[in-house]
Amino acid sequence: MNPNKRSTAVDAIRGLSLLGILMANMLIFQYGMFGKDELHYFQPSTLDQISHDMLKVFVEGSFMPIFTFLFGYSMIKMRESLINKGLKYGRSFFRRSVLLIVLGLLHSIFIWEGDILLFYGAIGLFLVLFVKRKVKTIMIWGVLLLTLVSLFGYGSVEPVAGETERMESYVKQSIEVYGSGTYSEILNFRSTEEMPIDLPDWLMLLVILIAPLMSAPMFLFGMVAAKRGRFLHPSMEIKLYLRWALLVPVGLGLKTAAVMLGATHSWSGVFTMLGGPLLALGYLYLFASLYAFSSQQSIVIRAFEAVGRMSLTNYLSQSVVCVLIFYGFGLGWFGKLGVLQGTLLAVLIYSVLAAGSLLWLKRFRSGPVERLLRMGTYWSWSGRAKPKEAAPVAAVPAAEFPGDGPPAT
Repeated sequence: MNPNKRSTAVDAIRGLSLLGILMANMLIFQYGMFGKDELHYFQPSTLDQISHDMLKVFVEGSFMPIFTFLFGYSMIKMRESLINKGLKYGRSFFRRSVLLIVLGLLHSIFIWEGDILLFYGAIGLFLVLFVKRKVKTIMIWGVLLLTLVSLFGYGSVEPVAGETERMESYVKQSIEVYGSGTYSEILNFRSTEEMPIDLPDWLMLLVILIAPLMSAPMFLFGMVAAKRGRFLHPSMEIKLYLRWALLVPVGLGLKTAAVMLGATHSWSGVFTMLGGPLLALGYLYLFASLYAFSSQQSIVIRAFEAVGRMSLTNYLSQSVVCVLIFYGFGLGWFGKLGVLQGTLLAVLIYSVLAAGSLLWLKRFRSGPVERLLRMGTYWSWSGRAKPKEAAPVAAVPAAEFPGDGPPAT
């Protein structure tokens, strides 16, 4: 078994996660970062309310963690590949993280405020501390952090005086600016308008410190999966996938309880923070089992694989397409479409991007943004890590080379 081979199952799972991410992000594209949880300002129908709750249970907070899991997975596979070529991985990791941070900044400033690339680049620098750790050590840290993060969700937060009025003012302004504003007006609103949530400085600092820990468990679980060689031979791991897929009803049960209890209930946060990652793991392994049973020639499977191979390009493309649909400098549909309609639109956009990805990969090995990232990561025009050249045989006595393996390629 080649531990460094590319896993098409991972590509497909990553592609599936992008569909769920787009469906969740559609709420932000349609209603804004704060408006998505304040639908009453948009005169929602009963169908909108039901669809919103369904997205909270089945989608929101449970597809981004899959992407996070696979980011941790890819870090280990990248390290293994570089070591196999006789290269050090530290510089490549650092360059990739910096490039993601820069790309994330540009994305969040000039396209859309809901960027995740900046965070991934930043936490990638922190995760380097774990890449050489043993599987057991990483697993313990992952479970410990997941438990702590879930407990942080306990308790209810009462609105600060004046916060409701600030929220109403902010959301109503966002409806006007995002729905009919020009590109420059929207940029100005995002950069200058005061946030509606007024947190004390100490609490804001605590939130900043805790934020990386909230996603760290899924990164670490992905590292564990990579070190154990998961997803390289799906047909041989079906029983394992099916066992872990049992987390689906557990995660759904916790998230359903959180929605039914309401955001103000003391245990709601715990159920949400624990249910989201558990459902993500269940989804991940459920899809892996379906992938193992399916035909590799299936157009649906190949479409998921293609989107996954071009995940960065597709993620940025989703942002460009959606802001052109919902913002004032485009079609101006902000707050007008409806939750269910927005979800169906997400499926349509994803389908178009999947078809485009299939066509693109017929001619090229990777997506355009992926190619640029690889060029910067490996400091190579080819976008590939260059293996070290072996020392000339004549320079070392032949007796020192018993049983040499094949040269690095």
